[in-house]
Amino acid sequence: MKVSTDGIILGAAAPLPPDGRVLDIGSGSGLISLMLAQRLHARGTPPVIDAIELEATAVEQSRDNIAESPWPDSITVHHADILHWCGGTESRYPVIVSNPPFYTPGPGCRNPARGMARYTGTLTHEGLLLSAKKLLTADGLFCVILPAETGHEFTRLAQACGWHLRQRLTITEYALRAPHRLLLVFSLLAGETAQRTLVIRDPSGKYSDDYQALTGEFYLPRPHE
Repeated sequence: MKVSTDGIILGAAAPLPPDGRVLDIGSGSGLISLMLAQRLHARGTPPVIDAIELEATAVEQSRDNIAESPWPDSITVHHADILHWCGGTESRYPVIVSNPPFYTPGPGCRNPARGMARYTGTLTHEGLLLSAKKLLTADGLFCVILPAETGHEFTRLAQACGWHLRQRLTITEYALRAPHRLLLVFSLLAGETAQRTLVIRDPSGKYSDDYQALTGEFYLPRPHE
């Protein structure tokens, strides 16, 4: 649940708000919030990021990570259930991001915290869409990353709930393989859907030029580089 390719791509590719205000739903270790803070600072926009996390150990870890970062005052971590938290705030955000649970509940996970992050038992996709709708500004953007098939189902559900798909990044490990992830950006305003593809690795297995261009600012150089 710490650093995943999904989280890295979401943190690197999510749209940035003009005023720096972001809501990160299910923030885990704080990775995505920290990446967005880094991008906003690089652009010269002071970040104001609220990170919502239900699992207590992840909250503690993310607060430690943020305190050790260059931007400790840019991110506030809330130990809360987003379904309850959204009813108690008047804040509205121009950008909301989430790396949400995507498996339907099944056999019990040996690690309850990992199960909470991966399975939709504590946060259904319907609940996530409803919460985001309450918390988004009228012209805001809601961005998620999901497995490809789940992403298609999520898109249909979102459209049935009044959302419009505005961007779709199709992600594949290698050029000739089927897509395995979708990064989706929704709006409450209708408009065209921008579509592009990201191939993570070149035929030799190294990170592709496109992947390096997207994420290079977030990786430490290898010792020999």
